Amino acid sequence: MEEVLKIAIQKSGRLSEKSLDIIRACGIDFTTDGRVLKERATNFPLEFLFVRDDDIPTYVRDGVADIGIVGRNEFDESGFYLDVVKDLKFAKCRLSIAVPNGFEYEGLTSLEGKRIATSYPNILMKILKEKGVSATPLVVSGSVEITPQVGIADCICDIVSTGTTLKMNGLREVEEIYRSSAIMIARPGFRNTVSRKNDILTRLLERIEAVELAKNKKYVLFNLPSSRLDEAARIIGGMKSPTVTPLMDKDWVSVQSVVSEDRFWSVFEDLKAIGAEGILVMNIEKMTE
Repeated sequence: MEEVLKIAIQKSGRLSEKSLDIIRACGIDFTTDGRVLKERATNFPLEFLFVRDDDIPTYVRDGVADIGIVGRNEFDESGFYLDVVKDLKFAKCRLSIAVPNGFEYEGLTSLEGKRIATSYPNILMKILKEKGVSATPLVVSGSVEITPQVGIADCICDIVSTGTTLKMNGLREVEEIYRSSAIMIARPGFRNTVSRKNDILTRLLERIEAVELAKNKKYVLFNLPSSRLDEAARIIGGMKSPTVTPLMDKDWVSVQSVVSEDRFWSVFEDLKAIGAEGILVMNIEKMTE
């Protein structure tokens, strides 16, 4: 039987969707069905285990899964000693302190002696300890926002995206204490082993990196007076050198290059200023450097 790499992924939700999207973008084919908790890719030696997000570190620690994609918040909260193979930089969120509207908040010291409802007591108490603040964490698995209203807690520490739910429950976000994004984790030493599974993981990481690199790049093609070529090369920068093709008009050339998304508009304007014409911009699916 062919050896496969087993990956644990959240069975539903935003993190699951983003995880599966990037794997699909790597050219890996599979079907998904919310009722199926185990699935095999059809064209790559990868097997999916769809589980609860807070169970993913446990699956990896115990060897049920070789790797997992999980929010850094869940990983840090677990306290398990595992390797972070890659920060995937999607599914970003923040862990914040939120207090009732009448609560006078002047920094983390305002939480001294308070009851704080949270699903992340380990992260919260580590941060408060570093700041010299003593408080009582109340572990709540869901509906954290309601706890101040019913008198269970004085304030909360929870994941915040837009803050709309907080406002609906008479709370306001007062301080961000932690940021999270999706990470890929593995058992300690897994990447240092010589094995078929590690080879598969290396191939998967190469594909992911090619997708990530392309996502923030644009392919640019334009015509330019040949006398301005040195100026264009300085404007574009980045990769080793642009590709230059002579045109029928010997005084003009066609130039092809790759430009970072965050620099595109300034590059576009500077190229126009030196006489570039017919500027064509295209998305890139995958690339390597």
